[in-house]
Amino acid sequence: MKINWYPGHMAKTKRLMQEDIRQIDLVCELRDARIPLASRNPDLAAMTGQKKRIIILNRADQADPKQTEAWKAYFTARKLPVIALDSKTGAGYSQLLPLIRQVMADQIARNEKKGLTGRSIRIMACGIPNVGKSSFINRVLGRRSAVAEDRPGVTRQKQWFALKGGIELMDTPGMLWPKIEEEETGMLLAFTGTINDEIIDLEELACELILRLEQVAPGALQARYKVDQVDVAQPYECLEALARSRGFLQARGQCDTERMARVLLDEFRSGKLGRITLQPPPEEPL
Repeated sequence: MKINWYPGHMAKTKRLMQEDIRQIDLVCELRDARIPLASRNPDLAAMTGQKKRIIILNRADQADPKQTEAWKAYFTARKLPVIALDSKTGAGYSQLLPLIRQVMADQIARNEKKGLTGRSIRIMACGIPNVGKSSFINRVLGRRSAVAEDRPGVTRQKQWFALKGGIELMDTPGMLWPKIEEEETGMLLAFTGTINDEIIDLEELACELILRLEQVAPGALQARYKVDQVDVAQPYECLEALARSRGFLQARGQCDTERMARVLLDEFRSGKLGRITLQPPPEEPL
């Protein structure tokens, strides 16, 4: 399944970010904790150049905690400051501002030496669509200021917010890259809702998700849908079994697999199947 989705407003976002980056001291790059590499925009490193960067593993409440710790170790070993956040409960947020000040310590010291004690630290929050930036902004601010929905493409323009401790935060629209070369990356992005469902065969995607879940979280489907077993050799038959378990039947007892596909994807994305990480850290030499 090859997936490409690059709405016109994302091209505009890229142009504006390239202009805005000159005003920024620090980039907070949000990634989905369930797919930390697939949710990385490869264009971002070139755009931000030598700007300091923090990796934020967002949606940590939906990811396997052990895998999240493994990912934190992966990034730390590569000299990338990293933090895992749960925007629903606020877990991890007390560590965010101290981490920003730690990463920016040299610049803060230079500003103080020049007598610029009151100069704000300007940071940019960026990431791919549907990575949870609006929920992140709302949690940081302690109020609902950014529109947050569980679908891509909601934020369409940049916004500035003032935080405690002399920090200004720029929120930017989610941005994909023009061509997703790797089919695996496209699949992972589709599983988590980054790609608009309207351009995808949802039944095919659901069958692929069934196969993936049996690899990384065996038993999750059985526990949620009360089916006896999952035959990975017959994922479509498994989708039919899930539909029967939910009572999604059409005329003459046929299974409504399209409806079941939507439910399966929605329930995975909302964490109802459990805390599942689809992408473990790669075993790469440093």
